[in-house]
Amino acid sequence: MSVMDLSARALAAEVRAGRVTPAQVAEAAQARVADRNPALNALTLTNPHLQAEAAEVAARLARGDALPLAGVPVVIKDNIWVKGLRITQGSHLFAEFVAPEDARAVALLRQAGALILGIGTCSEFACKGATHTPLYGITRNPWDPSRTPGGSSGGCVAAVAAGMAPLALGTDAGGSSRRPPAHTGLVGLKPSQDLVPYGPGFDEPVAGISVIAPIARDVADVRLAMAVLAGVPDAAPDVTALAVSRDFGLGQRLDPDMARAYDRSLAALQRAGYELTEAAPDWQGLDGAAVMPLQFAGLARLFGAEWQRDPGRFDPDLGAQITLGLSLSPQQVTQARQASARMAEILGAFLDRHPLWLTPTTPCAAWPVGQLAPATIAGLPCGPRDHAAFTSQANHAGCPALSLPCGTTTDGLPLGMQLWAARGRDAALLAAADRLAPLLTRL
Repeated sequence: MSVMDLSARALAAEVRAGRVTPAQVAEAAQARVADRNPALNALTLTNPHLQAEAAEVAARLARGDALPLAGVPVVIKDNIWVKGLRITQGSHLFAEFVAPEDARAVALLRQAGALILGIGTCSEFACKGATHTPLYGITRNPWDPSRTPGGSSGGCVAAVAAGMAPLALGTDAGGSSRRPPAHTGLVGLKPSQDLVPYGPGFDEPVAGISVIAPIARDVADVRLAMAVLAGVPDAAPDVTALAVSRDFGLGQRLDPDMARAYDRSLAALQRAGYELTEAAPDWQGLDGAAVMPLQFAGLARLFGAEWQRDPGRFDPDLGAQITLGLSLSPQQVTQARQASARMAEILGAFLDRHPLWLTPTTPCAAWPVGQLAPATIAGLPCGPRDHAAFTSQANHAGCPALSLPCGTTTDGLPLGMQLWAARGRDAALLAAADRLAPLLTRL
């Protein structure tokens, strides 16, 4: 077995024990990227300084430094700054931008001994649910290259799922590091707002909702990443009761395969002794569409002038969002802000009453590449954001939510279930997820 198939914690243990050197890990990672990245377009670049970073980690280990991520290759999303590397947000506008410094989260990974393997593709400005950019083209799903890995953290999940690295850092402003893991059989955590340091980096279309989000093959590696990034301690599971909801309280339909996976998940939890209660917030008519004007207005604020000068430089899907943003009235933007605040109040109160809530991550599996969204869900036509019906609410509430694998479709495509907790309860969420994950993955 290659060292690239080890978990992050097992690989770090091998490096600390001296059974494999950081240089050997770097070489194995480069070989894996050379073999698998061309078919997937998961990485925009491989770090040219990787062997130098490996030598520095080896020197630190020789000095006796404690490095929890010693020699672990990590992929960083193409909207998070990595000093000296080209970080583009998938956009021609930033095609030559070189980050002047590390984002604080990247610096924390380096301090812990991680190797920055390369940069994971993302949809333009991280504002699209499929990873297909004007700068880099289509990113494909390792489970089925004719399918998308989702977005906007599509390159990160494709790299981890394809075995190029055991760990990645994405961002999540509406589900971008939960839905893609669900589509690729991985674990993705959206932490509590401001728990993981954010920036320095690019201006965000919507301030105060995006987070740095670890992605890995199992919960234990996400827990390790969160210990490094935010000092989140390990905790013992203390809840054996879960609130559950198939439709999120919004009447959202599920594809038949996802409906079966949801039912099997609940049956497995009941067999394991969990007490399940059907419950969902009363959203008072609010859904994800109610807050989308904030993204449109933010994109128009940041890029509207450039779009009007030269629309050919943009992804047409992003151009459509910018055009909508330019057409919004101040009243419409204010209404969206009010919807965001009300959504946060509703979900916060619900999670205070129900410490853990389990829902689907997405209502469907990955769809064909080149499409913005699936054409149908449950056999009915769907809008461009129906596949994201279950995720953006966590961002506006600032609470943590985590996607876990829960089996596959009849065609062998991964599916995901999402576990939620109240803001600040990340340690409890991760502890519960560690116990739930084996029950769901054995389906």
